[in-house]
Amino acid sequence: MTFAEINAPEQLKKAKEGDRAAFDRIIAANLGLVRSIASRFTGRGTEYEDLVQIGSIGLIKALKNFDLSAGTCFSTYAVPMVTGEIKKHLRDDGAIKVSRNIKRDATNVARRRQDFIKENGREPTVNELASLTGISAENVIAACEASAPMLSFSAPAGDTTLENLVGTDNIAETCEKLSLRQAIARLDPEERAIIAQRYYLGRSQKETGERLGLTQVTVSRREKNILKKLRESLL
Repeated sequence: MTFAEINAPEQLKKAKEGDRAAFDRIIAANLGLVRSIASRFTGRGTEYEDLVQIGSIGLIKALKNFDLSAGTCFSTYAVPMVTGEIKKHLRDDGAIKVSRNIKRDATNVARRRQDFIKENGREPTVNELASLTGISAENVIAACEASAPMLSFSAPAGDTTLENLVGTDNIAETCEKLSLRQAIARLDPEERAIIAQRYYLGRSQKETGERLGLTQVTVSRREKNILKKLRESLL
C-alpha cells in the first residue's frame, strides 16, 4: 500500500474502530514525520532515538483522537501533537525554559490587559499594552506568545482554517519539513500579531486593525502578503 492509501479515510476509520493491523500500518507509515520533527530538538539533552520514541507517543495519541469528520489531513493534525509531546518532555526535563524576563513580562501584560478591558470594555492594542507596561511592542507580543497555545494548520479562521488558506498540496511532505508554527515564528512581530488576531482569536480584519492600531485596508493588504510568505515557506 502507498502512503496515501495507508492514510486514507477508510484506513483511519478501521484503525479507530479497533483494527490493529490498520493502526500499526498508519503509525509505521508516519514515523518519518516523527523523525523529522524529533531532529529539530536534538542537542537539548535528550538522545535522538529517545525523542523519536517520545514523539511516537504523540503520534499514537493523534491517531486515537483524530476526528475523521474534520476534513483535515491526518499528518497535518499529528504535527502539533508530536511536537507538543516532545516539548512537554523537554520542558518537564528542564531543557526548555521560558526566560525569567518573558515570564515577568507575560504576568505584567496579562494584568494590564485585564485592567484595560474592565475600564474600557474592549481589548487593548499591542501599542496600548506596550505603553501601559513600559515594554516594547515586540516584547508584548513575545510575552503573549509565551503563554499562548501553539497554532496549528487546523486553527479556526472564520469559516475556514489556516490549512485551507495556506494550501494543502503535498501536505504530508510539507509537514515533515516544517510545522506551521516555525513558519509563523519567522514573521516579524506585527505580522505575527495579525495572524494571532485573525486566526488564533478569530477576529475580523476590522477588529484586528482596531486592536493593532491599523486600518482595515492595511490589515487586508498585510494579511495577503503574510499568507503568501507562509505558502512560500511551507512549499
